[in-house]
Amino acid sequence: MAELGRRDFFNFLGSSAALKAPMVRPPYASDAMRFGALCPTCNDKKCQSACEEQIIRLSDKGMPYLDFAQNGCTYCEACLKVCDLKVLDDASVIIRAHVLIDTQKCMSHHGVICFSCKEPCMEDAIRFNGLYKPVIESEKCTACGFCLSRCPSGAIVVTA
Repeated sequence: MAELGRRDFFNFLGSSAALKAPMVRPPYASDAMRFGALCPTCNDKKCQSACEEQIIRLSDKGMPYLDFAQNGCTYCEACLKVCDLKVLDDASVIIRAHVLIDTQKCMSHHGVICFSCKEPCMEDAIRFNGLYKPVIESEKCTACGFCLSRCPSGAIVVTA
């Protein structure tokens, strides 16, 4: 068995093989099956260029997904308005994902005062139990993703 060197180890940790984040589709898609069938056939990909926050990316199969690494979704409806195939068709449909806090990675859960996730939350969906221990209130959370890009320890996790 070959020994894994330090550089190989860190390259693996940074690769998609180590931790594959789920592909979260843009908001406003009322029919997941229709989205999956029609989006790859779109030639224009206007949703990607229309996105004000520049978080819509394309998979290698041409499927739009949200990348929260730098920003979150403001629900501006720009992608909804430019979708020629009308796959994004319902302004009341928010991002279909769940946002959780990994307590093993969260600095606040380990006694460090940090409010990085709470500050950008427009829905006030993150509350703290005391000075530490943030909790995401799922009934308030819109899965906009702003907290993900602000967390310095990568403790916020999105599940589809």
